Amino acid sequence: MLYLVPTPIGNLSDMTYRAVDILKEVDLILAEDTRTSKKLLNHYDINTPLRSHHIHNEHGTVSKIVDELKSGQTIALISDAGTPAISDPGFLLVRACVQNDIQVRCLPGATAFVPAIVHSGIPCNQFHYEGFLPHKKGRQTRLIYLAELTCPFIIYESPHRLVKALKQLAEFCGAERVASVSRELTKLHEEVKTATLNELIDYFDTEKKVKGELVVVVAGK
Repeated sequence: MLYLVPTPIGNLSDMTYRAVDILKEVDLILAEDTRTSKKLLNHYDINTPLRSHHIHNEHGTVSKIVDELKSGQTIALISDAGTPAISDPGFLLVRACVQNDIQVRCLPGATAFVPAIVHSGIPCNQFHYEGFLPHKKGRQTRLIYLAELTCPFIIYESPHRLVKALKQLAEFCGAERVASVSRELTKLHEEVKTATLNELIDYFDTEKKVKGELVVVVAGK
């Protein structure tokens, strides 16, 4: 059995009781960054063996993990924050398990884009999840596509690239398009700023405290 276990995106109290129980019961936990995950595991007194499974090694480790699962082990996969396989490693392992008739269970839990769009004030009955935009090749193509969507779209961005991304969004979507930037979600200094792209650029161009992964929601055309 492979369990996909969501982890908190900020506030450690957002772990579910079931998630803690599963992580204590499995034979092995696969973690994106063992140093980050160790803090969470220590907080909940989870002493299950931990092994690294991230974007740089997942192609080479999937077959070994599948063999371990076939031998009868129960394994949990976690990411640094949020639900595995959502802009994080996990898809390759899940696909291999499905192909090998290995049971997969995904627990419900934290993921950053849901609270970001829900309290943005932008209609959310339909939306497009884009995740991280390409840094270079293909970025313009994606921006052209996104700008024409009639439903809101969601991207993830890093602090040092935020203003540049907002300026590009204003270029392709129009400076008056409404958007929202969420940062520090579930933490003490959580902030959600909804305004036009032009206003967001002015705000974050002078804001010096931006840190952590950011979620940008842009209204549809």
